[in-house]
Amino acid sequence: MRVFQNCGLTPSYLARLDRLAPEGLSFQERRNTFLDDRFGALHLLQPVLAGDANAFLTCGNDGRLQGRWAREHGVRWGATPEDILLAQIEHHRTEVLYNLDPVAFPSSFVRRLPGCVRKTLCWRAAPSGNADLTAYGAVLGNFPSILDSWREKGCRAEWFSPAIDPVMSEYVQDERPIDVLFVGGYSRHHSARARTLEKVAALAGSRKIVYCLDSSRLTRLAESSIGYLLPLQKYRRPRIVAAIAKPPVFGRELYELIGRSKIVLNGAIDMAGQDRGNMRCFEAMGCGALLVSDAGNYPEGMVAEDTMLAYRDEKSCLEQIERAISDWSAVRQIAMNGRIRVDEIHTKARQWSLFQAIVASL
Repeated sequence: MRVFQNCGLTPSYLARLDRLAPEGLSFQERRNTFLDDRFGALHLLQPVLAGDANAFLTCGNDGRLQGRWAREHGVRWGATPEDILLAQIEHHRTEVLYNLDPVAFPSSFVRRLPGCVRKTLCWRAAPSGNADLTAYGAVLGNFPSILDSWREKGCRAEWFSPAIDPVMSEYVQDERPIDVLFVGGYSRHHSARARTLEKVAALAGSRKIVYCLDSSRLTRLAESSIGYLLPLQKYRRPRIVAAIAKPPVFGRELYELIGRSKIVLNGAIDMAGQDRGNMRCFEAMGCGALLVSDAGNYPEGMVAEDTMLAYRDEKSCLEQIERAISDWSAVRQIAMNGRIRVDEIHTKARQWSLFQAIVASL
């Protein structure tokens, strides 16, 4: 199976990658830097991570990476990101396309694929407005309710899951000086999460609380000295949150930070309903931290009071955090159970086997 995997990088991560892989590197050098940093590795298929000759990986919205490939392969000047991606697929002689950025490359892109491509799949674990993904052979995701919403739009949708990155074992530490870590987004679109984060931030006076938040340009402006003179109140985070907020972290830097944390706090996005199992759950447990997350329907191996702790609301979240920190020697066993269970269940080999089964069924 000649499989081609395309990733989409966030603006914040692109800035990090530019620092790690400065301009002037070859396509392979920049891609290898990206792979070594492990950003999004939970979604990367086993052959891609193993460097299998039949597997190809790129990041279609990374202008530097794609521009370098275009120059190295004689693609005409001014080619669009879509044109370059199509050229890569044709050059690779792709049989199976797996796209992690389908909103940027929707059905109109699929209809332009060269004839060598036999099967097309994409990952989309979120509602996406009017995005048309019906031309894909299957939309993959791990939230059943969101998969149902794709089916209602006429797509074939199949359950699929992230898998533990094997290098996470390098970051499991005994000494964990950070009491609570949260890494992710904070916005008015995540109302339940925002309320919880605000309550937990109040513990910063007595506990080591670390928030690494990815904020928008408007939020950064709103919280600047000039921004306070402008009508940007709705973009400002509560002062108690902004006071402890640090820049976002990614890849190995994120793994290292989780490895130094007792608790990783998680909160589902509002649109996920009762479905749970976002990437942070896998990252937290994979690096040996105690996952404290909101109650709901979790993937296999993520069980409240056995491999993680769950909370119902802001009050019970604070109670679970205080319980864990105050009795860490006892609660630590739950974190250890979590690490063992996800490492047994959510393996790269199992993920690849399931992917192959889905492809065979299309």
